[in-house]
Amino acid sequence: MSLSVKTGLGLLLLVVLFALLSPVLWPDPAAQDLAQFLADPSWQEPLGRDQMGRSLMARLAAATRLSLLLGLLCVITAVLLGSLLGWLSAWRGGWVDGLLRSLADGVLALPGLLLVLLFSAMAQGGFAILYLGLAMAQWVEYYRVVRARSRGLLASPQVEASRLLGFGHAHVVRRHLWPELAPQLLTMMAFGLAGAILTLSTLGFVGVGIQPPTPELGLMMTEALPHYQEAPRLLLAPILVMGLMLLALVLLHQTRGLDMSSSQGATS
Repeated sequence: MSLSVKTGLGLLLLVVLFALLSPVLWPDPAAQDLAQFLADPSWQEPLGRDQMGRSLMARLAAATRLSLLLGLLCVITAVLLGSLLGWLSAWRGGWVDGLLRSLADGVLALPGLLLVLLFSAMAQGGFAILYLGLAMAQWVEYYRVVRARSRGLLASPQVEASRLLGFGHAHVVRRHLWPELAPQLLTMMAFGLAGAILTLSTLGFVGVGIQPPTPELGLMMTEALPHYQEAPRLLLAPILVMGLMLLALVLLHQTRGLDMSSSQGATS
C-alpha cells in the first residue's frame, strides 16, 4: 500500500471517527445558551461556542456526519443507476441503447451544478429532493464508463464462451464485467463523493441547500462570516474539516493510476 493510500485512509478515518464519536461528549448541536455568546474554547468545549451559544464541536460533528452520509448515499445511488443502465445499454443495443444515450446526452446538456440548483430550489431545505438532485447529476458519468467498457467485454471470447456454456447474465456480470469495472468505479466513487460533499457545502453557503437550524458545513461558514473578526474559529473549523475530507478522497482517487478523463469521455 502506497504512502498516498495510507495518508488518504488515515485522514478519512480520522474525520469519520470525529463525526461518529463526538456526539458521546457533545450530544446536542441545537442546544442554545445565549449567556455564552461566542464563548472562548475550554476543556469542556475545545472549539468554544457560536453566536447563539451552541457547541461548535457538536455542530461540526453533526455537519460532518450529514455531509458524509448524504454524499455517500448520493454516490451509491448514482453508481447503481448508472452501472445498471450502462450495462443494459451495452447488452441490448438498438433502440434501448439509443434511448438511453439520448437521455444521458440530455442530462449532460445541463451543467451539473445547475441541475442540482433546480432540484434544491424545489427542496426548500428538504433532504429527499436535494439527495435526488445530487444523485441525478452524477449517474451519467458511471453510465458512460460502464457502457463503453461493457461493449468491449461483452464481445470478448471469454463472455462468448460463458454464453455458449449456458451461463446467465448474472454470471457474466459477476465473473467478467465486475472484476474489470470495479477498480475504475471505486475510483470514480471516491471522486464523486468529494464532488457531492463540495456541492452540498456550496449550496449551503449560498443559502439554497440545507436550511437552519440543521448543521451543515457550508451553512456554518455563512453563519460565521459576520463574526469572523471576533471568533475566526467559527469559520476556520468547518473549512478545515471539509478540506481534510476532500484531501483524503483526492488522495484515494489519484492512487489508482487510471486515466479518468479519457475513460469518462468514451461514448462507444
